[in-house]
Amino acid sequence: MTLPTPIGWWRSDGTPLAPDAATAADLFTRLATPLVVVSTSTGPAVGVGGTAVIGRASNPDGFLPLLALAPPLTPARLGSPAFLAAHRLRFPYMAGAMANGIASCDIVEAMARNGMLGSFGAAGLSVERVTQAVDRLQANLGENPFAVNLIHSPNEPAHEMAIADLLLRKRVRLIEASAYLDLTPAVVRYRAAGLSKNPDGSVRIENRIIAKVSRGEVATRFLSPAPPRLLAELVKAGHITVSQSELAARVPMCDDLTAEADSGGHTDNRPAITLLPALLALRGRLQAKFNFPVPVRVGLAGGIATPASVAGAFALGADYVVTGSINQACRESGSSDVVRSMLAQADPADVAMAPAADMFEMGVKVQVLKRGTMFAMRAQKLYDLYRGYSGWEAIPTPERVQIEKTFFRRPFAEVWADTKDFFTRRDPTQLARAESDPRHQMALAFRWYLGLSSRWANSGDLDRQLDYQVWCGPAMGAFNEWAKGGVLETPAARTVAAVAKNLLFGACVHLRREALRQQGIDLPDDWFPLKAKNESELDAIL
Repeated sequence: MTLPTPIGWWRSDGTPLAPDAATAADLFTRLATPLVVVSTSTGPAVGVGGTAVIGRASNPDGFLPLLALAPPLTPARLGSPAFLAAHRLRFPYMAGAMANGIASCDIVEAMARNGMLGSFGAAGLSVERVTQAVDRLQANLGENPFAVNLIHSPNEPAHEMAIADLLLRKRVRLIEASAYLDLTPAVVRYRAAGLSKNPDGSVRIENRIIAKVSRGEVATRFLSPAPPRLLAELVKAGHITVSQSELAARVPMCDDLTAEADSGGHTDNRPAITLLPALLALRGRLQAKFNFPVPVRVGLAGGIATPASVAGAFALGADYVVTGSINQACRESGSSDVVRSMLAQADPADVAMAPAADMFEMGVKVQVLKRGTMFAMRAQKLYDLYRGYSGWEAIPTPERVQIEKTFFRRPFAEVWADTKDFFTRRDPTQLARAESDPRHQMALAFRWYLGLSSRWANSGDLDRQLDYQVWCGPAMGAFNEWAKGGVLETPAARTVAAVAKNLLFGACVHLRREALRQQGIDLPDDWFPLKAKNESELDAIL
């Protein structure tokens, strides 16, 4: 290794130098202590602590030439201090929502207990199920922070409003708003209903929103005040007061904005390296325009799965990071052991896009696991039939026989009977439309298959494994590659807290390593603690 010109001088405080890989990796775990690389008679060596003199030309007595310096960097210093303060967190890390309770109460509680934020996956669940989850989280977590997902439901606006109403009645003070194509009365109502005026005249925001977006036009809506038209409608309906409508014009629609890159589930497959800078710039322009008292913080989701990707997110300017796919593979997720095993074998390329159950008619797609399941192909087949025919009876008989035998495994009439029962409880207006529109009836029946495919996966129904819908992004494969040969390689060893702490610790190691590289010191991989550690070991370090 060609050594750079010294930047100063350094003297030890008594801690032995590490001249090789066997001893250096231990020093790199000391995140809260300054780390140096010095020149010795046998080559470069790593030291911690001590006294450094920067820029002095002559050699002070007892000092060694200082080649590079990496300042302390702990996980609590990553990202935005304002994000930590606002949500009362220890680390700028969030486990994002995964629908149908995959982002379970267990995940949310584990995150809260470890100083991080979790979002319960309420999408796709009934009001009763979400009520049970909220009651449990409030009872178990008390004042500890947690979020609940509110998902855009263009085909079921009444259900979206019912969930918003529940969250307001239960005084849930933080939601993660996801999959929004535009602002809706439900999400605007949630925001505005929590506004009041402080004694000094400033706006008090009780209902906070973390908005997950992947498009600039949607980000603009959340980074701006609520639309006057929707506010007027909500006032007229009695959902908010005139005063709250006026206060809503002074604050953005969200407190935090998550740039959702190439993720599992609803995604536009955006590259994180372009999406995050674009949304940071957009935030800057809109902040300059509206001059909000507290600027919106911007985080990154999608592809967050390794220490390197976490380090990259913070290097790009993220205020916090959000994980998803990798949490589904953890013990606390609301999925099944079968799915966890399938996810643990995934490579980055083992994903595909498939029609979404909740936005089927609109052609919206979700990213799913491809390996070990035929769901993506079968779901696309159903969408092609929906697009190509005016109703079930218009589909050629051989096609209908194949769908009933292979996909449904029962006659269409029985599927429709179950579908009617579901929408009688969920949204009866869908049935009235289906009676006069055979294509809509077909769409609802096809959504029966798409909806159950996720539940078959969550319950571990082995007879239906080929039909599993497992939301998954390429991050899962990247995590598996990093975890090989380490303590997190097997699904049984994966807990959300252990995964999160390893990613945060590893990110600090990566960023300190990069700081040394920028000063001309490029040490080999084996000088750094790059593999996963046991959670107890990490707790002692952190």
